[in-house]
Amino acid sequence: MTSLPSVAVTRRTPKSESEFRKYSNSFLPSEKSLGVSYQRSTQSDGVSEAPRCLDFREALSLIREGTKVESAFYVPILQECINKKLVSDAQKIHAHIIKTGAHKDTFLMTFLLNTYAKCGRMETARQVFDELPYRNVVSWTALMTGYVHDSKPELAVQIFREMLEAGAYPTNYTLGAALSACSDLYSKELGKQIHGYSIKYRIDFDASIGNSLCSLYSKCGSLDCAVKAFRVVNIKNVISWTAVISALGDNGEAATGLQFFVEMLSEDIQPNEFTLTSALSLCCAMQSLDIGTQIHSLAIKLGFESNLPIKNSVMYLYLKCGRIHEAKKLFDEMETISLVTWNAMIAGHARMMDYAKDDLAAYQCGTEALSIFLKLNRSGMKPDLFTFSSVLTVCSSLVALEQGEQVHAQTMKTGFLSDVVVGTALVNMYNKCGSIEKASKAFVEMSTRTLISWTSMITGFAQNGHPQQALQLFEDMRLAGVRPNKITFVGVLSACSHAGMVDEALDYFKMMKNVYKISPVMDHYACLIDMFVRLGRLDEAFDFIKEMDFEPNEFIWSMLIAGCRSQGKSELGFYAAEQLLKLKPKDTETYNLLLNMYLSAGKWKEVSRVRKMMKEEKLGGLKDWSWISIKDKIHSFKRNARSNAQSGEMYELLGNLHEKAKSFGYEWEGSLEVTDDDEEDVDEEKAFSSTVYHSEKLAIAFGLLNTSNAVPIPIRVTKSISMCKDCHNFIRIISLLSGREIIIRDSKRLHKFINGHCSCGDFGALI
Repeated sequence: MTSLPSVAVTRRTPKSESEFRKYSNSFLPSEKSLGVSYQRSTQSDGVSEAPRCLDFREALSLIREGTKVESAFYVPILQECINKKLVSDAQKIHAHIIKTGAHKDTFLMTFLLNTYAKCGRMETARQVFDELPYRNVVSWTALMTGYVHDSKPELAVQIFREMLEAGAYPTNYTLGAALSACSDLYSKELGKQIHGYSIKYRIDFDASIGNSLCSLYSKCGSLDCAVKAFRVVNIKNVISWTAVISALGDNGEAATGLQFFVEMLSEDIQPNEFTLTSALSLCCAMQSLDIGTQIHSLAIKLGFESNLPIKNSVMYLYLKCGRIHEAKKLFDEMETISLVTWNAMIAGHARMMDYAKDDLAAYQCGTEALSIFLKLNRSGMKPDLFTFSSVLTVCSSLVALEQGEQVHAQTMKTGFLSDVVVGTALVNMYNKCGSIEKASKAFVEMSTRTLISWTSMITGFAQNGHPQQALQLFEDMRLAGVRPNKITFVGVLSACSHAGMVDEALDYFKMMKNVYKISPVMDHYACLIDMFVRLGRLDEAFDFIKEMDFEPNEFIWSMLIAGCRSQGKSELGFYAAEQLLKLKPKDTETYNLLLNMYLSAGKWKEVSRVRKMMKEEKLGGLKDWSWISIKDKIHSFKRNARSNAQSGEMYELLGNLHEKAKSFGYEWEGSLEVTDDDEEDVDEEKAFSSTVYHSEKLAIAFGLLNTSNAVPIPIRVTKSISMCKDCHNFIRIISLLSGREIIIRDSKRLHKFINGHCSCGDFGALI
């Protein structure tokens, strides 16, 4: 089934319960025998005997013996060659046909042409076609269809033109094949000409033409025309319905697609496996588990219980709806697991990381995805580019560099590294893990680069504290003729922000709007405001907000509050806080920032107000978790945790480091934290909590204890929430004391500590 684009169709919500149950019982499958028999008349003493049925091998042995047979004898044998893709046997039959002179039979030779075409031997099929004593519409159509299936649509169109020039009249099947070729070539104009031809000769209502037109228009961006082509079809078959349902789903019209599915059932059309998988994909798009389970029940009633594509679709639906245990249960019960199934499980867990309720849940989904990938490798099945792309994305999110490097080696070994999707995922993984040198090397070695590749590398340079390289790469991209998009400019403006390049940032901002006609979005304004805050130019930051076409979001107001606090501009900070509260934030971190600001100013009334809002929003405490990957194993730590076997050594090391840090000017700074283990009503005297044992400190201590100083490797930690000011200052000094590079990815940004400096420009110390 071809993939399809978007248009407006009247959106209707399917009547899930009643409609599906109404039609689910009437489509029980019937069993059909697909046996093939070969008959041969024999004579004994001049008396004709009744025809005797032979099996395929017996019939083939007659041909090998050189026995002369009638032309009709070849057809079922050639059909068996098509069914089983027996090219070598087809070639033996071909030789026998020529030897016995049967090659003069046009029907037989056309069937032989069709056999080669369906077995993927298009060169031989073309030779047979060229040697035909007479070409009819069936032979032209067979050759065209063969080229379409062989992914050579341009040759199919060429044959179609030759056919018309030869004066042959196409049938509905010929036009269907030509339209399929147009669809593969995205040739809407030629498709419209063929459509006009079908209307002229009043055959546009034919199912094969309507189905092909539906796919063509949909693929070329005219969903309206696709639906109209479907509606014109006089007798719609299951392929017609599947085409339009897939078209609607692929173009964001999932609800309408399900309505068409219900309509199909009401027309007593029995869905096939492709229809059912398309309908299940619509449920995935809508995250409609109720309707999806009903479609699954219908699939079972229709005899598709063991159908692997349908099982994969149901499993992916469970994952998309957050039902991981149900998905795993279905996965474990599968007798046969295809690579598509493995990929669905890995990609599903990777996707769940984006939809997880918090970073801890996302971390658990990621580790499970890596575990599934390990099982896939042990199963003996070979991963493909989709597997590698998903796994590298997981490694990026977990900052699991060691696992990412192993996947990199595996892509080189299997030859998938040359694929642009895998190469881009690899660049992104190294960037997210803070290994900018390896990311740059992977980028340079890419044979083909897409806009996504360029953007990923530009953003990586900016996030890892290399703004000049980011801007230079952007100019290289423009010279290469690649047109930047809005995400590219986020990376460019972020680089300017890190470098404090105000004039350049404003120039790029104008370039984006005036040269590339890209309307600014929230992230662009956030980069520029971040720049002004970093430089202490708060008045300009607030002035810039007035130029925005929309209201600032929580992130921008939080950034301004942090800047105001660091520079002692209380009134501006309180104004920003009021604007932030109007947005009714949904995360505990934002409220924690506000509580710290009001508490440090002694505004107890506002403290109570913020706490009340947190209660109303039913927000829990901060879930402070960090994890670190060492020797292929991921270790996680909770705030103040002592469950690790090395806890004693970790706390002793932290104590020593705190004492040494004092000689570098470090002073402990307390902050208010609403954590899961805090009481709801905290006394003001006890509102400040110790930050000595925050989760990232424990992870770093564990990393220092379990990695060699002789060959110092960077310590990489992922943290579920943003770092506090105290931890940022402390870790900055640890990087100087230990001589180790420390990389921490928190919920806001990447921090790369080297020799007492952070890649964020110490902006993290403002919070």
